[in-house]
Amino acid sequence: MKKNLLFVMPSLAAGGGEKSLVNLLAEIDYDLYNVDLFLFNHEGLFMELLPRQVKVLPLPETYRIFSQPLLKSILKLGLKGKPVIAFNRVLFTLMNKKVKDTSKKEQGSWKYLSKAFSVLDKKYDTTIGFLEKSSTYFCIDKVISSQKIGWIHNDYDKLGMDPKIDRHYFRKLDHIITVSKECAAVLKQRFPDESEKVKIIYNIVSPLMINSLANYKESGLPVKMDNEISILTIGRLHYQKGYEFAINACKNLVEKGYNIKWNVIGEGDERGKLTKLIEKFNLEKHFYLLGLKSNPYPYIKHADIYVQTSRYEGKSIAIDEAKILSKPIIITDFSTAKDQITHNENGLIVAMNEKSIAEGIEKMITNKELRNKLTSNLLNLNLSTQAEVKKLYKLLG
Repeated sequence: MKKNLLFVMPSLAAGGGEKSLVNLLAEIDYDLYNVDLFLFNHEGLFMELLPRQVKVLPLPETYRIFSQPLLKSILKLGLKGKPVIAFNRVLFTLMNKKVKDTSKKEQGSWKYLSKAFSVLDKKYDTTIGFLEKSSTYFCIDKVISSQKIGWIHNDYDKLGMDPKIDRHYFRKLDHIITVSKECAAVLKQRFPDESEKVKIIYNIVSPLMINSLANYKESGLPVKMDNEISILTIGRLHYQKGYEFAINACKNLVEKGYNIKWNVIGEGDERGKLTKLIEKFNLEKHFYLLGLKSNPYPYIKHADIYVQTSRYEGKSIAIDEAKILSKPIIITDFSTAKDQITHNENGLIVAMNEKSIAEGIEKMITNKELRNKLTSNLLNLNLSTQAEVKKLYKLLG
Protein backbone atom coordinates (compact mmCIF):
# COMPACT_ATOMS: atom_id res chain seq x y z
CA MET A 1 0.00 0.00 0.00
CA LYS A 2 1.29 3.47 -0.88
CA LYS A 3 2.28 5.78 1.94
CA ASN A 4 0.74 9.23 2.20
CA LEU A 5 3.18 12.13 2.32
CA LEU A 6 2.46 15.80 2.87
CA PHE A 7 4.96 18.59 2.14
CA VAL A 8 4.29 22.06 3.56
CA MET A 9 5.87 25.17 2.01
CA PRO A 10 5.02 28.91 2.00
CA SER A 11 5.08 29.14 -1.80
CA LEU A 12 6.98 28.09 -4.89
CA ALA A 13 8.34 31.55 -5.62
CA ALA A 14 11.99 31.73 -6.64
CA GLY A 15 14.41 30.54 -3.96
CA GLY A 16 16.84 27.78 -3.12
CA GLY A 17 14.48 25.93 -0.79
CA GLU A 18 11.67 26.13 -3.32
CA LYS A 19 13.87 24.82 -6.11
CA SER A 20 15.16 22.05 -3.86
CA LEU A 21 11.58 20.94 -3.16
CA VAL A 22 10.65 20.92 -6.84
CA ASN A 23 13.78 18.88 -7.62
CA LEU A 24 12.97 16.44 -4.83
CA LEU A 25 9.37 16.02 -5.98
CA ALA A 26 10.67 15.26 -9.49
CA GLU A 27 12.68 12.35 -8.07
CA ILE A 28 10.03 10.79 -5.76
CA ASP A 29 8.87 7.28 -6.67
CA TYR A 30 5.11 7.75 -7.08
CA ASP A 31 4.57 3.99 -7.15
CA LEU A 32 5.49 4.07 -3.46
CA TYR A 33 4.02 7.38 -2.29
CA ASN A 34 0.94 9.53 -2.65
CA VAL A 35 2.18 13.11 -2.33
CA ASP A 36 0.14 16.15 -1.28
CA LEU A 37 1.52 19.67 -1.11
CA PHE A 38 0.18 22.46 1.10
CA LEU A 39 1.21 25.98 0.04
CA PHE A 40 0.27 29.23 1.77
CA ASN A 41 0.40 30.92 -1.63
CA HIS A 42 -0.41 29.21 -4.93
CA GLU A 43 1.57 31.62 -7.07
CA GLY A 44 5.25 31.22 -7.85
CA LEU A 45 7.90 30.72 -10.46
CA PHE A 46 8.15 26.97 -9.91
CA MET A 47 4.44 26.06 -9.82
CA GLU A 48 4.59 24.95 -13.45
CA LEU A 49 7.46 22.56 -12.65
CA LEU A 50 5.48 20.44 -10.18
CA PRO A 51 5.10 16.79 -11.25
CA ARG A 52 1.53 15.97 -12.28
CA GLN A 53 1.30 13.33 -9.54
CA VAL A 54 1.57 15.96 -6.79
CA LYS A 55 -1.80 17.12 -5.44
CA VAL A 56 -1.78 20.76 -4.34
CA LEU A 57 -4.28 21.11 -1.50
CA PRO A 58 -6.82 23.94 -1.74
CA LEU A 59 -6.48 26.94 0.53
CA PRO A 60 -9.23 27.12 3.20
CA GLU A 61 -11.68 29.98 2.73
CA THR A 62 -10.94 31.43 6.17
CA TYR A 63 -7.25 31.74 5.37
CA ARG A 64 -7.99 33.34 1.97
CA ILE A 65 -10.09 35.97 3.77
CA PHE A 66 -7.44 36.38 6.48
CA SER A 67 -4.85 37.11 3.75
CA GLN A 68 -6.81 40.04 2.34
CA PRO A 69 -6.14 43.69 3.36
CA LEU A 70 -6.93 44.34 7.02
CA LEU A 71 -10.28 46.21 6.82
CA LYS A 72 -11.63 43.97 4.07
CA SER A 73 -10.49 40.90 5.98
CA ILE A 74 -12.04 41.77 9.37
CA LEU A 75 -15.30 42.86 7.72
CA LYS A 76 -15.65 39.58 5.82
CA LEU A 77 -14.64 37.50 8.85
CA GLY A 78 -17.25 39.37 10.92
CA LEU A 79 -19.94 38.66 8.33
CA LYS A 80 -18.90 34.99 8.36
CA GLY A 81 -19.47 34.89 12.12
CA LYS A 82 -15.78 34.50 13.00
CA PRO A 83 -15.05 37.36 15.45
CA VAL A 84 -12.18 35.51 17.16
CA ILE A 85 -10.34 35.09 13.85
CA ALA A 86 -11.09 38.73 12.96
CA PHE A 87 -9.55 39.81 16.29
CA ASN A 88 -6.48 37.69 15.56
CA ARG A 89 -6.25 39.32 12.13
CA VAL A 90 -5.86 42.68 13.91
CA LEU A 91 -3.24 41.25 16.30
CA PHE A 92 -1.41 39.75 13.29
CA THR A 93 -1.14 43.20 11.71
CA LEU A 94 0.02 44.83 14.95
CA MET A 95 2.65 42.12 15.43
CA ASN A 96 4.01 42.63 11.94
CA LYS A 97 4.24 46.39 12.45
CA LYS A 98 5.87 46.09 15.85
CA VAL A 99 8.59 43.55 15.04
CA LYS A 100 11.20 44.64 12.49
CA ASP A 101 13.23 41.45 12.11
CA THR A 102 11.72 39.38 9.27
CA SER A 103 12.35 35.98 10.86
CA LYS A 104 11.09 36.90 14.33
CA LYS A 105 8.09 38.59 12.69
CA GLU A 106 7.10 35.34 10.97
CA GLN A 107 7.71 33.32 14.12
CA GLY A 108 5.74 35.64 16.39
CA SER A 109 2.81 36.13 14.06
CA TRP A 110 2.16 32.40 13.62
CA LYS A 111 0.04 32.21 16.78
CA TYR A 112 -2.39 34.68 15.18
CA LEU A 113 -2.14 33.36 11.62
CA SER A 114 -2.70 29.80 12.84
CA LYS A 115 -6.26 30.70 13.89
CA ALA A 116 -7.13 30.92 10.18
CA PHE A 117 -6.47 27.19 9.73
CA SER A 118 -8.29 24.10 10.92
CA VAL A 119 -6.54 20.77 11.36
CA LEU A 120 -6.45 18.99 7.99
CA ASP A 121 -9.00 16.21 7.57
CA LYS A 122 -6.63 13.74 5.94
CA LYS A 123 -4.20 11.70 8.03
CA TYR A 124 -0.66 11.19 6.76
CA ASP A 125 2.14 8.71 7.30
CA THR A 126 4.73 11.51 7.16
CA THR A 127 4.42 15.30 7.05
CA ILE A 128 7.42 17.43 6.10
CA GLY A 129 7.67 21.14 6.87
CA PHE A 130 10.10 21.86 4.06
CA LEU A 131 11.16 25.30 5.28
CA GLU A 132 11.89 26.73 8.71
CA LYS A 133 9.28 28.71 10.68
CA SER A 134 5.64 28.65 9.44
CA SER A 135 5.96 25.47 7.36
CA THR A 136 7.24 23.53 10.35
CA TYR A 137 4.74 25.14 12.74
CA PHE A 138 1.84 24.21 10.42
CA CYS A 139 3.18 20.65 10.23
CA ILE A 140 3.07 20.38 14.05
CA ASP A 141 -0.14 22.30 14.79
CA LYS A 142 -2.43 21.54 11.86
CA VAL A 143 -1.66 18.02 10.62
CA ILE A 144 -2.38 14.56 12.02
CA SER A 145 0.59 12.45 11.00
CA SER A 146 2.45 9.37 12.24
CA GLN A 147 5.78 11.11 11.65
CA LYS A 148 6.76 14.78 11.36
CA ILE A 149 9.93 16.20 9.84
CA GLY A 150 11.29 19.75 9.78
CA TRP A 151 13.76 20.95 7.14
CA ILE A 152 16.30 23.75 7.80
CA HIS A 153 17.99 25.13 4.68
CA ASN A 154 20.44 27.57 6.24
CA ASP A 155 22.88 28.14 9.07
CA TYR A 156 20.33 28.45 11.90
CA ASP A 157 22.34 31.03 13.84
CA LYS A 158 22.41 33.36 10.81
CA LEU A 159 18.63 33.32 10.31
CA GLY A 160 17.85 35.70 13.18
CA MET A 161 15.24 33.47 14.76
CA ASP A 162 14.14 33.06 18.36
CA PRO A 163 15.30 29.58 19.48
CA LYS A 164 12.77 29.56 22.35
CA ILE A 165 9.90 29.37 19.88
CA ASP A 166 11.59 26.71 17.76
CA ARG A 167 12.58 24.63 20.78
CA HIS A 168 8.87 24.08 21.52
CA TYR A 169 8.28 22.82 17.96
CA PHE A 170 11.51 20.89 17.50
CA ARG A 171 10.63 18.75 20.52
CA LYS A 172 7.60 17.51 18.57
CA LEU A 173 9.52 16.61 15.41
CA ASP A 174 10.75 13.10 14.71
CA HIS A 175 13.61 14.30 12.50
CA ILE A 176 15.26 17.65 11.73
CA ILE A 177 16.84 17.61 8.28
CA THR A 178 19.44 20.14 7.21
CA VAL A 179 21.60 20.57 4.13
CA SER A 180 25.25 20.50 5.21
CA LYS A 181 27.60 19.28 7.94
CA GLU A 182 28.17 22.84 9.15
CA CYS A 183 24.42 23.52 9.40
CA ALA A 184 23.98 20.24 11.29
CA ALA A 185 26.74 21.18 13.77
CA VAL A 186 25.06 24.55 14.43
CA LEU A 187 21.68 22.90 15.08
CA LYS A 188 23.18 20.33 17.45
CA GLN A 189 24.93 23.05 19.40
CA ARG A 190 21.86 25.31 19.53
CA PHE A 191 19.41 22.47 20.37
CA PRO A 192 21.47 19.83 22.22
CA ASP A 193 18.37 18.00 23.49
CA GLU A 194 17.31 17.40 19.88
CA SER A 195 20.76 16.59 18.46
CA GLU A 196 19.90 12.93 17.82
CA LYS A 197 17.12 14.05 15.48
CA VAL A 198 19.43 16.05 13.19
CA LYS A 199 20.07 14.43 9.81
CA ILE A 200 21.87 15.70 6.69
CA ILE A 201 20.31 15.45 3.24
CA TYR A 202 22.04 17.54 0.62
CA ASN A 203 19.94 19.57 -1.80
CA ILE A 204 18.55 17.53 -4.67
CA VAL A 205 19.80 18.51 -8.12
CA SER A 206 19.40 16.74 -11.46
CA PRO A 207 22.46 16.99 -13.77
CA LEU A 208 20.46 15.48 -16.66
CA MET A 209 17.68 18.09 -16.36
CA ILE A 210 20.10 21.00 -15.85
CA ASN A 211 22.23 20.11 -18.87
CA SER A 212 19.10 19.72 -20.98
CA LEU A 213 17.58 23.07 -19.90
CA ALA A 214 20.94 24.84 -20.37
CA ASN A 215 20.64 24.26 -24.13
CA TYR A 216 17.33 26.13 -24.42
CA LYS A 217 17.43 29.39 -26.33
CA GLU A 218 16.46 32.26 -24.03
CA SER A 219 15.21 35.46 -25.66
CA GLY A 220 16.62 37.67 -22.89
CA LEU A 221 20.09 36.13 -22.91
CA PRO A 222 22.66 38.92 -23.46
CA VAL A 223 24.75 38.78 -26.63
CA LYS A 224 28.39 38.31 -25.69
CA MET A 225 30.84 40.82 -27.18
CA ASP A 226 34.56 40.38 -27.87
CA ASN A 227 36.84 40.85 -24.82
CA GLU A 228 33.81 40.81 -22.52
CA ILE A 229 33.99 38.93 -19.23
CA SER A 230 30.56 37.55 -18.37
CA ILE A 231 29.97 37.00 -14.63
CA LEU A 232 26.81 35.54 -13.13
CA THR A 233 25.35 35.50 -9.63
CA ILE A 234 22.02 33.90 -8.68
CA GLY A 235 20.11 34.70 -5.50
CA ARG A 236 17.39 36.89 -4.05
CA LEU A 237 18.21 40.56 -3.62
CA HIS A 238 18.71 40.34 0.12
CA TYR A 239 21.32 41.34 2.70
CA GLN A 240 22.33 37.66 3.00
CA LYS A 241 23.70 37.63 -0.54
CA GLY A 242 26.19 40.49 -0.06
CA TYR A 243 25.52 42.22 -3.38
CA GLU A 244 27.18 45.45 -2.25
CA PHE A 245 30.44 43.44 -2.18
CA ALA A 246 29.74 42.37 -5.77
CA ILE A 247 28.97 45.91 -6.98
CA ASN A 248 32.10 47.33 -5.35
CA ALA A 249 34.22 44.49 -6.77
CA CYS A 250 32.75 45.21 -10.21
CA LYS A 251 33.69 48.89 -9.81
CA ASN A 252 37.28 47.93 -8.95
CA LEU A 253 37.58 45.68 -12.00
CA VAL A 254 36.07 48.23 -14.40
CA GLU A 255 38.49 50.86 -13.09
CA LYS A 256 41.33 48.47 -13.92
CA GLY A 257 40.11 48.32 -17.50
CA TYR A 258 38.28 44.99 -17.56
CA ASN A 259 35.14 44.84 -19.71
CA ILE A 260 32.88 43.29 -17.07
CA LYS A 261 29.25 42.32 -17.64
CA TRP A 262 27.96 41.08 -14.28
CA ASN A 263 24.42 39.66 -14.41
CA VAL A 264 22.33 38.91 -11.31
CA ILE A 265 19.29 36.63 -11.48
CA GLY A 266 16.94 37.17 -8.56
CA GLU A 267 14.47 39.58 -7.02
CA GLY A 268 13.98 41.03 -3.57
CA ASP A 269 13.53 43.98 -1.28
CA GLU A 270 17.05 45.37 -1.82
CA ARG A 271 16.51 46.16 -5.52
CA GLY A 272 16.09 49.89 -4.89
CA LYS A 273 19.16 50.14 -2.68
CA LEU A 274 21.30 48.15 -5.12
CA THR A 275 20.07 50.13 -8.13
CA LYS A 276 21.15 53.36 -6.42
CA LEU A 277 24.59 51.90 -5.73
CA ILE A 278 24.95 50.80 -9.37
CA GLU A 279 24.03 54.32 -10.50
CA LYS A 280 26.35 55.94 -7.95
CA PHE A 281 29.33 54.08 -9.43
CA ASN A 282 28.15 54.54 -13.07
CA LEU A 283 27.96 50.77 -13.55
CA GLU A 284 24.70 50.71 -15.56
CA LYS A 285 26.56 49.12 -18.50
CA HIS A 286 28.42 46.64 -16.33
CA PHE A 287 26.15 45.38 -13.52
CA TYR A 288 22.63 44.18 -14.36
CA LEU A 289 19.77 43.10 -12.10
CA LEU A 290 17.88 40.78 -14.46
CA GLY A 291 15.04 39.82 -12.11
CA LEU A 292 13.66 36.30 -11.92
CA LYS A 293 14.23 33.70 -14.64
CA SER A 294 12.30 30.42 -14.67
CA ASN A 295 15.20 28.83 -16.56
CA PRO A 296 18.53 30.26 -15.33
CA TYR A 297 20.64 27.49 -16.87
CA PRO A 298 21.35 29.12 -20.26
CA TYR A 299 22.64 32.13 -18.30
CA ILE A 300 24.99 29.89 -16.30
CA LYS A 301 26.19 28.21 -19.50
CA HIS A 302 26.72 31.64 -21.10
CA ALA A 303 28.82 32.95 -18.18
CA ASP A 304 32.61 32.84 -17.98
CA ILE A 305 32.66 32.86 -14.17
CA TYR A 306 30.07 32.15 -11.49
CA VAL A 307 30.43 34.28 -8.33
CA GLN A 308 28.56 33.98 -5.00
CA THR A 309 29.23 36.87 -2.59
CA SER A 310 27.00 35.65 0.26
CA ARG A 311 27.41 36.47 3.93
CA TYR A 312 25.96 33.06 4.82
CA GLU A 313 24.47 30.03 3.08
CA GLY A 314 23.18 26.60 4.03
CA LYS A 315 24.10 24.75 0.88
CA SER A 316 23.56 26.90 -2.19
CA ILE A 317 21.77 25.14 -5.01
CA ALA A 318 23.01 27.77 -7.47
CA ILE A 319 26.63 26.82 -6.69
CA ASP A 320 25.80 23.15 -7.28
CA GLU A 321 24.17 24.08 -10.60
CA ALA A 322 27.25 26.06 -11.67
CA LYS A 323 29.37 23.02 -10.76
CA ILE A 324 27.17 20.76 -12.90
CA LEU A 325 27.68 23.13 -15.86
CA SER A 326 31.45 23.14 -15.14
CA LYS A 327 31.81 26.88 -14.59
CA PRO A 328 34.82 28.40 -12.79
CA ILE A 329 33.38 29.39 -9.41
CA ILE A 330 34.34 32.02 -6.84
CA ILE A 331 32.59 32.16 -3.46
CA THR A 332 33.14 34.12 -0.27
CA ASP A 333 34.30 32.38 2.90
CA PHE A 334 30.88 32.03 4.55
CA SER A 335 30.67 29.34 7.23
CA THR A 336 29.58 26.50 4.91
CA ALA A 337 31.80 27.44 1.95
CA LYS A 338 34.08 24.43 2.38
CA ASP A 339 31.06 22.13 2.25
CA GLN A 340 30.62 23.19 -1.38
CA ILE A 341 34.01 24.13 -2.77
CA THR A 342 37.49 22.70 -2.34
CA HIS A 343 39.67 25.78 -2.69
CA ASN A 344 41.88 25.77 -5.78
CA GLU A 345 40.49 22.37 -6.84
CA ASN A 346 36.95 23.05 -8.08
CA GLY A 347 36.69 26.77 -7.30
CA LEU A 348 38.14 29.63 -5.30
CA ILE A 349 37.14 30.71 -1.80
CA VAL A 350 37.96 34.36 -1.11
CA ALA A 351 37.57 36.69 1.87
CA MET A 352 34.21 38.40 2.34
CA ASN A 353 35.12 41.84 1.02
CA GLU A 354 35.12 43.60 -2.34
CA LYS A 355 38.93 43.72 -2.63
CA SER A 356 39.35 39.96 -2.24
CA ILE A 357 36.41 39.24 -4.55
CA ALA A 358 37.86 41.52 -7.24
CA GLU A 359 41.30 39.92 -6.83
CA GLY A 360 39.79 36.44 -7.14
CA ILE A 361 37.94 37.39 -10.33
CA GLU A 362 41.06 39.02 -11.79
CA LYS A 363 43.05 35.88 -11.01
CA MET A 364 40.39 33.79 -12.76
CA ILE A 365 40.42 36.10 -15.80
CA THR A 366 44.20 36.23 -16.24
CA ASN A 367 45.13 32.67 -15.29
CA LYS A 368 43.88 30.44 -18.12
CA GLU A 369 45.66 27.41 -16.63
CA LEU A 370 43.69 27.81 -13.39
CA ARG A 371 40.38 28.12 -15.24
CA ASN A 372 41.09 25.01 -17.26
CA LYS A 373 42.09 23.05 -14.15
CA LEU A 374 38.90 24.01 -12.28
CA THR A 375 36.70 23.18 -15.27
CA SER A 376 38.44 19.85 -15.83
CA ASN A 377 38.06 18.88 -12.17
CA LEU A 378 34.37 19.76 -12.23
CA LEU A 379 33.80 17.66 -15.35
CA ASN A 380 35.21 14.65 -13.48
CA LEU A 381 33.01 15.09 -10.39
CA ASN A 382 30.00 12.87 -9.80
CA LEU A 383 27.34 15.48 -8.99
CA SER A 384 24.26 13.27 -8.99
CA THR A 385 22.20 13.41 -5.79
CA GLN A 386 20.19 10.21 -6.20
CA ALA A 387 21.74 8.90 -2.97
CA GLU A 388 20.14 11.82 -1.09
CA VAL A 389 16.65 10.72 -2.16
CA LYS A 390 17.41 7.27 -0.77
CA LYS A 391 18.36 8.86 2.57
CA LEU A 392 14.89 10.39 2.70
CA TYR A 393 13.25 7.06 1.82
CA LYS A 394 15.09 5.49 4.75
CA LEU A 395 13.65 8.10 7.12
CA LEU A 396 10.17 7.61 5.67
CA GLY A 397 10.38 3.91 6.54
